[in-house]
Amino acid sequence: MRNIKLTLEYDGSRYQGWSRLGKGESTNTISNKIIEVIEKMTNEDIELYCGSRTETGVHAYAQTVNFKTTTDMKPHEIKQYMNRYLPMDIAVTDIEEKPERFHASLNASSRIYTYRISIGDVPNVFDRKYTYYCFKKPDIEIMRQASLLLAGRHDFKNFSTVKKSKSTEKEIYNIDIYADDEEMQITIHANDFLHNMARMLIGTLLDIGLGKRKKEEIEKIFSGKLPASAPCDPKGLYLQEVIYKSTVQ
Repeated sequence: MRNIKLTLEYDGSRYQGWSRLGKGESTNTISNKIIEVIEKMTNEDIELYCGSRTETGVHAYAQTVNFKTTTDMKPHEIKQYMNRYLPMDIAVTDIEEKPERFHASLNASSRIYTYRISIGDVPNVFDRKYTYYCFKKPDIEIMRQASLLLAGRHDFKNFSTVKKSKSTEKEIYNIDIYADDEEMQITIHANDFLHNMARMLIGTLLDIGLGKRKKEEIEKIFSGKLPASAPCDPKGLYLQEVIYKSTVQ
């Protein structure tokens, strides 16, 4: 069996996330569209693994996936075939053949998400589907101070909507907040993310930046004394990169 690694970019606007099983199960997912094309191409039943399961409406600059196949197609032929038959809002940007032990999810060492917020005087007409517009400019400095309280290893259960998980302890390596006159970007680098964790962290930081909450409330959210803020609008959130240790790439 050959082990094929793909790097994808996609516009998540019209999909029910990477996958949606159980209650609210849907075939209108990123993974389902990709599997349909691969199975048509290889005439095989395949399992597809991803580096980070993006949620409904979330986009990806660089999602990593892998699948195993017996096809004798060359990598560039697989890439061309998939980009011909995939919907136009999903694209294969890179392809590699990997050792059998490579697994897009299990071997990922960290993930990076970026959130784009438009802060100009006038909402950008052309970016309206891909950035969240904030009518009031948030206080960037207070948000940076709050982000330091989130960094490190913590139990992020209360910053998520996770139902069942072996562990809700994750480590945030860095939260970077950048802004110019037109746009703010919040970038979170963590070893992993719980369900809705990135969106609830960003929603909480935005509320702090807008004066709706105080940064000191973060400790009370961790302890369960206060709830986290509502998840931010998914249209501004992008999976920027899935990082692997060199030994498994």
